[in-house]
Amino acid sequence: MSQAGQGNNERVAQVTLELRDQFAYITFDHVAARNAMTVGMYQSLKTICQDIAKNPSIRVAILRGAGGKSFVSGSDIAQFASFTSGQDGVRYEEGIDDYLSPLALLPIPTIAVIDGMAVGGGLAIASCCDFRISTPDAKFGVPIARTLGNCLSAGNVAWLVAHLGINIVKRMLLLAELIPAEQLLQQGYLLATYEQEDLAKEADVLAKKLSVLAPITQKSSKLTLARLLRNQLPDCTDLISETYGSADFKNGVASFLNGEPPIWTGK
Repeated sequence: MSQAGQGNNERVAQVTLELRDQFAYITFDHVAARNAMTVGMYQSLKTICQDIAKNPSIRVAILRGAGGKSFVSGSDIAQFASFTSGQDGVRYEEGIDDYLSPLALLPIPTIAVIDGMAVGGGLAIASCCDFRISTPDAKFGVPIARTLGNCLSAGNVAWLVAHLGINIVKRMLLLAELIPAEQLLQQGYLLATYEQEDLAKEADVLAKKLSVLAPITQKSSKLTLARLLRNQLPDCTDLISETYGSADFKNGVASFLNGEPPIWTGK
């Protein structure tokens, strides 16, 4: 997780879209904060994906972080300082699900191109994509048990488990581990790893392979899988409310923003 930039840095926090031929290039551009996602960036991502879904000329979407050092390092932590109850957390997690749903349900193949970190919201975004390629030194995780003391929605956890497996997700959530690319390549979460200078070229090669295949078959296949993953999710609002309403969460946010290690009390 990373604190999003404030002041002048906030004005350059954006998600951009570039259309080239049949491909849509989506870039997370908040370099001063390692591409941490602000609320405005999440909203832009949602709108961009909704627009892409309406454009039949686009065959593949490619997502990447600006700056060459991070895909997305998390979410804007400063926003949590205004939370006063567990219901704020419930609404926040519902909002994250709403922002990311159009990406997960895009009717075209998607590729996440990862150099550096895909952490917190960055891991969620990468996991919403159909394929992931990264640099060999990339790292992945959700270290909230070490940093903030919050939690994820049932939908987010289910999506991560489906893509990473329950044992790796437990390492991420319970041990707060950052998992190296090598392990996720062996596990299958990553399609391939490449040196940074080759990432863009290899993403285009993969996009071209995808673009010549049957688009309706691709749409049907990926949306069927998405519906299977989302079917019969449990109601975990009580757990989310308890976590975000806890003194530990308030202390975690304050400690993070002050650059201090949190002290967990279990209250």
